[in-house]
Amino acid sequence: MKKILIISPHFPPSNLTAVHRARLFAQHLPAFGWEPIILTVHEQFYEEALDPHIEKLLSPNLRIEKSSAFGLSKPRLIGDVGLRGFFQLYKKAKKLIQAEQITFLYIPIPSFYAALLGRWLHRTTGVRYGIDYIDPWVHFFPGSNRVFSRHWFSTKIASLLEPIAVKEASLITSVATSYYEGVRERNPHLLKKAVFGVMPWGGEEKDHTIVEQLNLSPYLFTTNHEKVQLVYAGAMLPKAYLPLENIFKAISQDEAAFSLLELHFIGTGKTPNDPNGYNIKALAEQYGLWQSIVFEYPKRIPYLDVLVHLNAAKGVFILGSTEPHYTPSKVFQAILSNKPILAVLHQESAATAVIRDNQCGIVLAFDGEKDVQHIMDEFLPKWQKFIRFSAVFNPASLRGNIAHLYSAKEVTHELVNCL
Repeated sequence: MKKILIISPHFPPSNLTAVHRARLFAQHLPAFGWEPIILTVHEQFYEEALDPHIEKLLSPNLRIEKSSAFGLSKPRLIGDVGLRGFFQLYKKAKKLIQAEQITFLYIPIPSFYAALLGRWLHRTTGVRYGIDYIDPWVHFFPGSNRVFSRHWFSTKIASLLEPIAVKEASLITSVATSYYEGVRERNPHLLKKAVFGVMPWGGEEKDHTIVEQLNLSPYLFTTNHEKVQLVYAGAMLPKAYLPLENIFKAISQDEAAFSLLELHFIGTGKTPNDPNGYNIKALAEQYGLWQSIVFEYPKRIPYLDVLVHLNAAKGVFILGSTEPHYTPSKVFQAILSNKPILAVLHQESAATAVIRDNQCGIVLAFDGEKDVQHIMDEFLPKWQKFIRFSAVFNPASLRGNIAHLYSAKEVTHELVNCL
């Protein structure tokens, strides 16, 4: 087999969403003639709470190498483990490349700083490398135009480092085309020397099977069959609050029409481990919806526990951003949960087409910040349509096509084609 070294500073037992990209690729690469070796930072250096079950999802034959990292300082100056473990990852990777006859080096980002390892290792060992954009690197946040603000510095640093990292790359991949379009525009020389490919977030049916085997139970809320309980699981994006506020406005204007609805927000807190770091609560209170229609559990919970709560709910609520590039990873997780989806997404988001084309939910599509009034006007009709849709929803009739198109194995096959 050809050998591919995947540098993923976070990896199970980390409970961050990004770890699943490397995990799922590594699980299916051997079926296509590639032996993966994962290089990660040892979990003792992670900030986030560890997931006690997630390692059960790993292949027993997967080879995992771990590096050390610098610990967190007090006060906390550098949190990103990809930066704290940068030099240790480099030394370990160089040793592996030279000893193992590695054919290719692949780096999913974030951590964005890890992308710089590709260029450095290419220069010192000759190994070809690729970068996988799970999120855009050069990105304009709210406040990026405010000079010397945190987001201003983040944007400036990203604009400086990205061209260094991608300069000698042979492969640029992403979860959606829009994620690498900016990379090509900023680095036109890559059009002649690099392959570009898109692999959406894939889902793994075996994950749901393991949940059943573990007999895990929901603990954040109790299933209420008299309500339509929808779960939103994952962090809140800065540009998702404006759509959310317009949803809350729509509900508050006619609460009787939404009397069956419960929205449960899980893992939406300001920081992963703070059970009191509410991000949704204040907005829900402002519109009189807190603890009647809207519920929030800020602390991030383990991945398999998320699947348990999806199974306990009536459906899945997906909230996008006012930015068209955002493609929620949770879409494919929602599809494989066999639950109907109610989504509010930018009309150009790849997730909008996925849900509509596969008839697995109801989408309220809008055209960015200029069109948020449309969300308030249309949320009630979409909610009523969702009620009718969920009453006749039959995931069994859709499962085969969806499982094939968006399975982790099929997504990995696309990566292998690029390789």
